Amino acid sequence: MAYTYHELKEKTVADLREIAKGIEHEAVEGATQMNKDHLLKAMCTALGIDMHEHHHVEGIDKAAIKVKIRDLRKKRDEILASEDRSQLHGVLRQIHAFKRTIRRATV
Repeated sequence: MAYTYHELKEKTVADLREIAKGIEHEAVEGATQMNKDHLLKAMCTALGIDMHEHHHVEGIDKAAIKVKIRDLRKKRDEILASEDRSQLHGVLRQIHAFKRTIRRATV
């Protein structure tokens, strides 16, 4: 049976050890002595599973928003270099709002 990182992470150490018994790979040798973190890493190596959970963004154009954030950061740096900082608060709020938009759209 094919497992995902999330499925393996939710299992108990006893369940992981049972699954490891059926795997013939040097990474899972001594699985009965491993704690959950080490066992999870070894099983992901043996099964070829990526240990990082990937998130994706739905409903927005993430690349376009990141371009806007980069432009706003340049503007922020210009404002910080100048004497007049009256516009700084607005630019920082816009950057914050764009970042929150991306985080909300992440699934």
